[in-house]
Amino acid sequence: QVQLVESGGGLVQPGGSLRLSCAASGSAFNIGEMGWSRQAPGKERELVARITNDATTYYADSVRGRFTISRDNAKNTVSLQMNSLKPEETAVYYCLAVIRNREYRGQGTQVTVSS
Repeated sequence: QVQLVESGGGLVQPGGSLRLSCAASGSAFNIGEMGWSRQAPGKERELVARITNDATTYYADSVRGRFTISRDNAKNTVSLQMNSLKPEETAVYYCLAVIRNREYRGQGTQVTVSS
């Protein structure tokens, strides 16, 4: 079994920053791409960022330049630094990992951007 556990969500004011982290455990070896998606109330889930195991990154247009994804292959962790957050980015953020050709998703962490 593979577990992905997110941390770092919370309440932040518009323009503020948060850092999300995710740790993979269990049978979490041979991890391929890792990433983050989010789902806002009443909206479809969208991919925010992803990173390969050689650190190639992809960002959604809406977050490029404000968010930074990184990973530590030795610790099986992925992080998302989010700056200049906007109220419309209030959502549940999910950690993703492709492990032996299967995609896993964490339980999610709530990020609320509000004054």
